[in-house]
Amino acid sequence: MSTYHSLSRMINDTFYIWRQEMVQVFKDEGVLIFFVIVPLVYPLLYSWIYNNETVHEVPVVVVDDSHTSLSRQFIRMCDASPDVRIAYYAQDMDEAKSLISRQLVKGAYHIPSDFDVKVNRMEQATIGVYCDMSLMLTYKAVFQVAQLVSMEMGKEISTTRAQLKTAREEVIAARPLEYAEVPIFNPSGGYGSFILPGVLILILQQTLVLGIGLSAGTARENNRYKQLIPIARPYQGTLRIIFGKALCYFMIYALMGVWLVVIVPRLFNFPHLASWQPLLLMMLPYLLACIFFGMVVSCIVKYRENVMLMMVFMSVPLLFMTGVSWPQSNISGFWQGVSWVFPSTFGVRAFVRLNSMGATIGDVSHEILVLWIHAAVYFAIACGVYRYQIYLTRQDALGRLNEMKQKKKQKK
Repeated sequence: MSTYHSLSRMINDTFYIWRQEMVQVFKDEGVLIFFVIVPLVYPLLYSWIYNNETVHEVPVVVVDDSHTSLSRQFIRMCDASPDVRIAYYAQDMDEAKSLISRQLVKGAYHIPSDFDVKVNRMEQATIGVYCDMSLMLTYKAVFQVAQLVSMEMGKEISTTRAQLKTAREEVIAARPLEYAEVPIFNPSGGYGSFILPGVLILILQQTLVLGIGLSAGTARENNRYKQLIPIARPYQGTLRIIFGKALCYFMIYALMGVWLVVIVPRLFNFPHLASWQPLLLMMLPYLLACIFFGMVVSCIVKYRENVMLMMVFMSVPLLFMTGVSWPQSNISGFWQGVSWVFPSTFGVRAFVRLNSMGATIGDVSHEILVLWIHAAVYFAIACGVYRYQIYLTRQDALGRLNEMKQKKKQKK
């Protein structure tokens, strides 16, 4: 009978904490923004911004020192491509650089005066390409168009000079090896399909940690931990607090997780190759790891504003450390070690490989195992820090109670 009552009390205490935390989430505007509004709106905002995937009609300036039919052919072919638009003609490179510095164009093509002469002498001619490197997409468009046009003109010149008799011979001479260019894992070749799947998973961690930190900061400022002292007398009481809070966060972010990893990629036609079973096996440990990680962080920071400063500042470095926007092989050993602290590192890698690359659950078993280890380690740390917080609160309450008793004795 005592076991039944003990179990019943544990369940009641856990649901009491869950109910209190759920009420606090929807009463606190800051927590509600990070738990609900941001996960719903941010993915749509980012996805709409990068919905075009690639850039087209990038303005370019041309410096034509050759003034020949061959140079004009190069300019026409570049202007005919969908990615580049010849916007200006400059007299010299100084004028072209001035246009680039004023952001009127994103690149410049310089055709030297000996361009036609070298081609007619069967010598290798060169064309200078100057790009604005501040934006990767425009640089890629300007450079690749010049490269492809040069290759195409080279084929035409080679086949014309070879004096071949049949069209088939010209085709073979221009392209002796037939090949098909297939961009794997990113069929559209766009920036959104490349980077946003990782950003969606990072949003889950960042908003979850921010919301938990704000909630804990509010509780600390209002001294709401005093309400938990009756529950937390035995060690098992700390577990009830952890489970009650974690259940609240998990219920909210189970819905947010479905929105971010299932619905948003399909709304914007990002790669979505994984079925629901592998995603579930990956998201379960990831959400638990993020929840317990957020609870640990919430006990480290003193004021609710501090967690905002810390986590927002770390968002970009965390994205780089996942190996999605920057090659993992080029990350130093020290920073790779730092990245192991955060669940997002392995959550992003597992999600991108499952949903964008078509990996199986066995291919990401290492990442999933590490996420389970993260969940277990941060759960243990959360139990320790929560127990210590409640101990400090109890000591403070006992100290105040003793002061009140002494004051009463002095009055008597």
